[in-house]
Amino acid sequence: MDKNRRQTLSRREFIKSSMVGLATIPALSYDDLISGKKMKKEKVILIRTQNREEGVQEVLKLVDFPPVKGRQVMLKPNFNTADPTPGSTHNDTLAGLIKELKGRGAAEITVGERSGPPPTQGVMEQKGIFQLAEELGFKIINFEELEKQGLDEKNWVHFNPSGTHWKEGFYIPKPVVDAEYVVSTCCLKTHGFGGVFSMSLKLAVGLTPKSLMRELHSQRQGPMRKMIAEINQGYRPQLIVLDGIDAFVDGGPSRGTMKEAGLFLAGKDRVAIDAVGVAVLKELGSNEAIMGSRIFEQEQIQRAAELGLGVSAPDQIEIITPDKPSREYAKKLESILAQG
Repeated sequence: MDKNRRQTLSRREFIKSSMVGLATIPALSYDDLISGKKMKKEKVILIRTQNREEGVQEVLKLVDFPPVKGRQVMLKPNFNTADPTPGSTHNDTLAGLIKELKGRGAAEITVGERSGPPPTQGVMEQKGIFQLAEELGFKIINFEELEKQGLDEKNWVHFNPSGTHWKEGFYIPKPVVDAEYVVSTCCLKTHGFGGVFSMSLKLAVGLTPKSLMRELHSQRQGPMRKMIAEINQGYRPQLIVLDGIDAFVDGGPSRGTMKEAGLFLAGKDRVAIDAVGVAVLKELGSNEAIMGSRIFEQEQIQRAAELGLGVSAPDQIEIITPDKPSREYAKKLESILAQG
């Protein structure tokens, strides 16, 4: 590849783009500081349900996400493999999200993904995504096919921010970086190959070229979790929906020990979503990597918080629920979160 053709963000450009995202965070005035006023908490919607269509509908009623009307939406699912949920995004969850976004006036929806190790095309075929696209009227972009065309500035943006644990930075597809509106939908599960857990932050790995996976996977005993968090600097979702009806509490990401969690989560903060998700795994009873560490000491969460990608402490999260069963479960999670 011609390195001169890379669309690499310089330090100044990266800081400038980061500040755009930071502009959405409420600023504290001097009076606020001396009065001890706290920053506005990030809300995570939680609903107890066994029905995916209901789960999507109900969390979107409560989450305060930016209007999607007239926007071109990029929707990032979890199609790492075609394994049954939580191995991959359930088609009912994907369909429910697309219907809801269309009902709110989205101009166009594109589902974008890169699977791995299996070829993306085959995974989408096995899951019936092409047929679903015809039925619901959305577009599909296969990021693996973009990589075959070369990692140039036509299709990719190269990020190499200061302090990254990636040797030469990482790439994000240009259609994602340039997207008007990004929606992420993830599963609830542990990750048995070094990631510890796979939720909203880990979803970003499916945006990177397959050729970078050798570097990532070689760091299982090193900074792998930090590298996962760092990819998230390259884009910012306006809405995140986590399908937690079923969860892997050990193993993963494609197969594992499954328990019923019976819930959906939604919000705008990737760190907050993952923190609540890890609390759910702890409540269900998970492996030592989950049970033996405090939530905000998990490297994915810790590094993402350091980078300003979301909340940095449990008391910055507020769980919003619509009914008594959801509220009672939220109280259990709040107690777990309070432990750090």
